[in-house]
Amino acid sequence: MMKKIRYILLMIFIISACDRGFDEINIDPTKHRVLATSKLTSTQLFTSGERYENWRANLIYQSTMMQHFATTAGYWAGDKYTWNRGYASSLIDRYYTTAVKTIEDLLVQLEEDGEPEEMKAIARIMRVFIYSRLTDLYGDVPYSEAGKAVIEGIFTPKYDPQSEIYADMLKELEESTAILSDGTSGYGDADLMFQGDMGKWRRFGYSMMMRLGFRLIKVDPAASKEWVTKAINGGVMESNADIAFIPHTAGPEGVNKNGIGETFTADASMRMSKTFIDFLQGDPRLTVLGSLPEDTGEKNANDEPILRTEEERLDPDMQKGLPNGLDLEMLEEMTGEKNIQAYTEPNRLLITGEDAPMFFQTYAEVEFMLAEAGVRWGLAGDPEAHYNAGVRAAMKMLELYGSAGAISDGDIDDYLMANPYDPANALEQINTQYWAATFLNEYESFANWRRTGFPVLVPVNYPGNVTGGTIPRRLTYAESDQSNNPENYQAAIDRQGPDELTTRVWWDVE
Repeated sequence: MMKKIRYILLMIFIISACDRGFDEINIDPTKHRVLATSKLTSTQLFTSGERYENWRANLIYQSTMMQHFATTAGYWAGDKYTWNRGYASSLIDRYYTTAVKTIEDLLVQLEEDGEPEEMKAIARIMRVFIYSRLTDLYGDVPYSEAGKAVIEGIFTPKYDPQSEIYADMLKELEESTAILSDGTSGYGDADLMFQGDMGKWRRFGYSMMMRLGFRLIKVDPAASKEWVTKAINGGVMESNADIAFIPHTAGPEGVNKNGIGETFTADASMRMSKTFIDFLQGDPRLTVLGSLPEDTGEKNANDEPILRTEEERLDPDMQKGLPNGLDLEMLEEMTGEKNIQAYTEPNRLLITGEDAPMFFQTYAEVEFMLAEAGVRWGLAGDPEAHYNAGVRAAMKMLELYGSAGAISDGDIDDYLMANPYDPANALEQINTQYWAATFLNEYESFANWRRTGFPVLVPVNYPGNVTGGTIPRRLTYAESDQSNNPENYQAAIDRQGPDELTTRVWWDVE
């Protein structure tokens, strides 16, 4: 009951702050004394996100570019590499007026109120996560001056170079993790992710350090190894109990709900990509993640829809992925099929709920990174052991969706026996499993694919695409900044390159 009351009280704060501009959203934190604990709660929910940005940036663009999903619907621009500026800028539009604003206000309030250093450290780690999503997706973004319209009177923040953002984020993680010991912080249960558990926050901070350290592998291999080594020595996630995720509820309205789940409620056009379904053949995750639609798309003699039984929907032999980059006419020409109800969709019996968990970073990802560290530099012990542990963790974590997501140890053992670790193909194997494990966290799937080139994805070449038939490398800035913050916007373009889907961010060198 207390948790429900906290959500309802939080909604009063959230509703009062939604859909405003940079200057209006920056309510003076010294005059509006929302509890610091509530600000952390709202920051975490804002970071998980609403339907708006999850539909557009996460799913419409990244999930289809990474070939987890496919669709014949033309407005799913990422599936066909077309450009919808409003969709592409949705994360930057939403985060700066919600997650960024709230975390910056929280840090000021913690300092003014003289709160314990561990509370500040947790907020700093959360801040790094927020900005890492933004900079990985867009490149140079407002960072050092962001969220400070009222705090410091900065209404047109500069776009910091990504190289400088990364240097500061890694510094922040190093300093913050050093502060955290064990025990419970002052946030307590208001911390939706770890209930104030400082040990879990410390391990999350070091796991984030390893993630960001690996991002540097193409642009600065020596620094990459240095930061990955620091993270491993500091102590990363140790089990699925350390997973960084937000538990959502089915109400009240707004960010208490899982924004991806809200998208699934509103949109039934997405299907599992043929690329992903082909990969999942023989994998016990196949019918945890995907199922056939209940409606077959056909009718009986009485003109009534023919429905599939649950058993038929979950039949692994019947699952079929939709090729990317096709409209209905092209699909019929290529396959002879014009009924998209014949194709697998996200499993609406399990993973598509508005109360589903939202994952930020998982233990499976950490184990795959440890395996890669072993392959590249001989760090962290046996790569094969870490690879196997990553696969096992990726399958076991699906229990968090509910009991129907449970995969037995025997099924996992059988899968690993049929798909053993291959030292000669280790980096591709590890990072392809990483791609499978980050399904629905498409921010991470997209970033890790750009870093490693795995899995090997075959691009589409839909008529009218804007990338020359190549998979995009970033999303694009808000159109409003061309008029509201023109000098800083232009400085970012001059430094980074054209504001296009094909421009690479700093760490994504060829």
